[in-house]
Amino acid sequence: MLKKLGFNILLLAFSGNLFSQTEEKHLKNIRQLTYGGDNAEAYFSYDDRNLAFQSNNKNWDLQCDQIFNLSIDAAAKDSNYKPTLISTGLGRTTCSYFLKDGKHILYASTHAANKACPENPAPRADHKYLWAVYSSFDIYIADLTGTITKVLTENPGYDAEATVSPDGNSIVFTSTRSGDLELWTMNIDGSNLKQITHELGYDGGAFFSPDGKKLVFRASRPKSEAEKAEYRDLLSQGLVMPTNMEIFTCNIDGSEMKQVTQLGKANWAPYFLPDGDKIIFSSNHDSERGYNFNLFTINLDGSGLEKITQLSNFNAFPMFSRDGKRLVFSSNRNNHGTRDTNLFIADWVK
Repeated sequence: MLKKLGFNILLLAFSGNLFSQTEEKHLKNIRQLTYGGDNAEAYFSYDDRNLAFQSNNKNWDLQCDQIFNLSIDAAAKDSNYKPTLISTGLGRTTCSYFLKDGKHILYASTHAANKACPENPAPRADHKYLWAVYSSFDIYIADLTGTITKVLTENPGYDAEATVSPDGNSIVFTSTRSGDLELWTMNIDGSNLKQITHELGYDGGAFFSPDGKKLVFRASRPKSEAEKAEYRDLLSQGLVMPTNMEIFTCNIDGSEMKQVTQLGKANWAPYFLPDGDKIIFSSNHDSERGYNFNLFTINLDGSGLEKITQLSNFNAFPMFSRDGKRLVFSSNRNNHGTRDTNLFIADWVK
């Protein structure tokens, strides 16, 4: 690394869609896969060739997030590549994931309740940052042509944030069906529903461990009576405040619940490393500005915290390929001063 006047100089080499960042020693051969809009929650197919993700790219005539199937090789070679639309193009969608057969993608959508995009939360006088929890979200399975083949949830209330187990037989998702934002599991056909978490707070964004025995997820845990009252009041309005969350793990039946991080601020978007011994996640805990998020890894016991990204002020939604060789994530790097957040893929260096 070069040094000048006592300050580290970060070197960024850009050639086509190839990046090199000396401070990001675990990431090699970084390639940009999307160009424009907000692109997020990109998750690998079981053969590691494709990504299911959500985008609101205006150049694709989108009014709000829709689900796409992206060929990694095609996107890496062509900045004008347009992935295949999987969702209906109606309502708002979120949280897509490939089924193991490689022929279907599940996702959550509001289209059954209203064809229009639901409204974003109105700005607040206190300027608190809020996420909408749309009660019209239900979980669907569609084939690769976009035809819906199964409706997994038709329960009143929020059902979303679904991901699939490594063996392809189980789904974990977040639901308000018991009155709070809790984790639930079900079989791949929607049967055998089980509630996994029970403590007051937002439990979401869960993923299975590589061996399918554990879950990792983000959770808010309001402590004081005032915090609990505010949480319940916001939830009754279909809102949550995601500014204070930590990373938790548990067995797939909810036993051995453990809080992994105690960092403060927002720690979220966790995913197990390929060996299952660490977690990668997004956090702003070391940021002076609340919106500056980087990727970190941590051991399951909460030790060994390491910062992975350095280059930009938003990095999130990391996922490893099934073979453990690549990492996909969302970042606002290389957006030329716009608000765009794009997908990037990198070779993982241990």
